[in-house]
Amino acid sequence: MPIATVNPANGETLRTFEALDAAGIEQRIATARTAFAAYRTTGFTERARLLDQAAALLDEDQRDIARTMTTEMGKPVKAARAEAAKCARAMRWYAAHAEELLADEQPSAEDVRDSGASRAHVHYRPLGAVLAVMPWNFPLWQVVRFAAPALMAGNVGLLKHASNVPQTALYLEGLFRRAGYPAGCFQSLLVGSAAVEAVLRDPRIAAATLTGSEPAGRSVASIAGDEVKPTVLELGGSDPYLVMPSADVARAARTAVTARVQNNGQSCIAAKRFIVHTDVYDEFAERFTVGMKDLTVGDPMLESTDVGPLATEQGRTDLAELVDDAVRRGADVLCGGGRPEGLAPELEHGWFYAPTVLAGITPAMRIHHEESFGPVASLYRVDGLAEAVALANDSPFGLSSNVWTRDPEEARRCVRDLEAGGIFFNGMTASHPALPFGGVKRSGYGRELAAQGIRAFCNTTTVWYGP
Repeated sequence: MPIATVNPANGETLRTFEALDAAGIEQRIATARTAFAAYRTTGFTERARLLDQAAALLDEDQRDIARTMTTEMGKPVKAARAEAAKCARAMRWYAAHAEELLADEQPSAEDVRDSGASRAHVHYRPLGAVLAVMPWNFPLWQVVRFAAPALMAGNVGLLKHASNVPQTALYLEGLFRRAGYPAGCFQSLLVGSAAVEAVLRDPRIAAATLTGSEPAGRSVASIAGDEVKPTVLELGGSDPYLVMPSADVARAARTAVTARVQNNGQSCIAAKRFIVHTDVYDEFAERFTVGMKDLTVGDPMLESTDVGPLATEQGRTDLAELVDDAVRRGADVLCGGGRPEGLAPELEHGWFYAPTVLAGITPAMRIHHEESFGPVASLYRVDGLAEAVALANDSPFGLSSNVWTRDPEEARRCVRDLEAGGIFFNGMTASHPALPFGGVKRSGYGRELAAQGIRAFCNTTTVWYGP
């Protein structure tokens, strides 16, 4: 895949970039190594000052970088501005809390004596240069939620961003440089995926984090395992959205529309499988379908647009094939099911897909097992909570989940039984720097954000003093 900005709203190639050659990659790894040797000794006060400055610059740049993101991957510009604002807030959160999260931990006095020590504690130290392999769907947020904690812990970062968002990748490198970080603390590698293995195997790279597809995760995990390097993987998701009879059905249906089409439906944590109790199924299905039909699809640069194009032509093809397979095998199309009608002539060659609701999904259909990365919802009818949970768990993925119920016993059972890294009651899944984020099964392992995220790339060191 070429490294290029291709506007998904019209298919026009706007800029192309030469990939770094071996010498360029070597120079950046060497610079990262040199930077880490000095940056690791800085204190939390200095690290926080730098990160706060980066947040301030990002706030100033919000409108411009939002337009860049929209141009590169098609998200509505209002959502792109919200993403930039969220990144700045996360930077400030880690600047304020990192020292507390990485404070030395003291065992009890009794345990210290039992160990034969006069004193002992647990200390967190940075690992070094962390390679981040990041996707295009949240081209700022996915990077910042790695970079903010990694930099506050004293690590340095090398970003291999998706090849269709090169300008966003270069912006991030420039942002940290303008904030005053020493040269080499954060660098972007404009390289294709074939270059990742050699970078990851380089002994100067201490660890890796990847957000992306399952095949990409398998590859990075295999290479890192062979090199005995720690990794954090956030892969796909096919999140269930359970609606039980005690729910506020009208609110559940309104929220379901947003939960499905956020980021044009291209989010790992977007709700994708809507599992609804038969007692409220008809009401939910009607409200949800009307809400999906009412969305405005079009130019993502317009404030009135709710859903823009898919980021890549291949992504739209893959989504259409999933829908077509389901329809051939008996699924009912309640709305959508193809290219939206009424688009402006200048959008004729854009990669648009209409918000779609499919009902009558069965295990014979690919969409029952595979992630639908676009504005397509699968609707299921169930007779009770046990059936709903079993269906929710009937997926190779386990990223997050949503449950709508006012019954405390149903909530307790969902917390006990749902196979997911997150369970959100009476609302849609969201990420916040204070809450750990990640999944189980083929959705990956490890956690980003919160204390777990900043400690993921630290050397947890036992410090023991003899009597």
